[in-house]
Amino acid sequence: MNVAVKGGTSGSVQHATSGAVPDAMAGEGSSAVDEAVTEGAVKDAVGEAVTDGAVTDAVGDRVSNVVVVGAGPTGLTLACELAQRGAAVRILDRRDAPHRESRGKGLRPDALAVFERLGIAGRISAIGQTQLLFRKYFDGAHIEDTAVEGIMLIGQWQIEDVLRERLAELGVQVEYGSRLVGISQDADGVDAALADGRTVRAGYLAGCDGGHSAVRGLLGIAFEGHTDKEQAMVVGDVRAPGLSRDCWHQWFTSDHRAMMLCPIPGTDSFQLQSSPELGDDDQPVPPSLESFQRLFDRHARMPGLRLTEPTWLSTWRVNVRMADRLRAGRVFLAGDAAHVHPIAGGFGMNTGIEDAAALARALSGETELDAYEAERLPAAAHVLADTTERMLRVTEAVRTPGKGIEAGLD
Repeated sequence: MNVAVKGGTSGSVQHATSGAVPDAMAGEGSSAVDEAVTEGAVKDAVGEAVTDGAVTDAVGDRVSNVVVVGAGPTGLTLACELAQRGAAVRILDRRDAPHRESRGKGLRPDALAVFERLGIAGRISAIGQTQLLFRKYFDGAHIEDTAVEGIMLIGQWQIEDVLRERLAELGVQVEYGSRLVGISQDADGVDAALADGRTVRAGYLAGCDGGHSAVRGLLGIAFEGHTDKEQAMVVGDVRAPGLSRDCWHQWFTSDHRAMMLCPIPGTDSFQLQSSPELGDDDQPVPPSLESFQRLFDRHARMPGLRLTEPTWLSTWRVNVRMADRLRAGRVFLAGDAAHVHPIAGGFGMNTGIEDAAALARALSGETELDAYEAERLPAAAHVLADTTERMLRVTEAVRTPGKGIEAGLD
């Protein structure tokens, strides 16, 4: 896939917009699975009844049912893929309700092709924006505009809304307020223990529950790599009345700091990304509207423009990790639960969506179960190495006036 970057022109100072949202941080603690299941013990079909109302229809003589843990883009895509094939699927999420945070906001063609097969590419395209203008500033001065094609700009919550809608059409609802606390498995299936005392039994379980994956921790799967000690960015969603929404504003400075504001299509919000504000102790100041405003004033130098209505405040640091395996018996990992990496190039959400499509093929019998790990573990390793190199390119490029995050694109 190629991303087209077109040469730019300079113009009057206008408003900037920022980009990709951090993958989740490194995983939490782990404990062992109650009973290990060897490869040879996994049978082709699951015949036992499933507790708590789940159905047991067989799919492709392999899958009786699947429980998906995590209702982000990866989990929702997997649930849709399986339900569309006729599988009995349940999807659990520890949150009480859907979020409305922009988070990952770049959709690449390979991921859009997955959505085409799900019949939702048109809905996604109606929301997203593909003609992007990166406006670069240096020490407050507008230097250059660069037109970029090949990536669709769309908020993560908007993608999740469309996926939930499609999943509901397929007869499946996300079960919110379902926090996983235990996993046990035998030759016939998997039991997922929830914090409220319920147990959900399924033929297979897919952990799509992010960088802090409870599934990965409960399986005791190593999450190898490194996390930078220093906080790299503050991020959030804000409004910026009076700031142009026709470009992604990117401010860089001669002291190697940055701030970006990216308009989220179909909303009044911008996603903010910035080098953190440092306090008197030289430690990062926690994200807040007041801190965001001080950072904006320092970088943009647009007196009188006020940021308002923060709906999401967070932090991010460079995190490069991947699971040492994607399968433990009848349990699989996908998305950020399996790998996290630098944001350069906007691959995080996209890689998870492609994981989901591959896992659906394996669970529905279109490929062997072992084919999932054989395909996606090397793909994850490649993305980690590739995005690390892209991040270095961006870091170096933005020290030159007129250069921006397009340095991390293809």
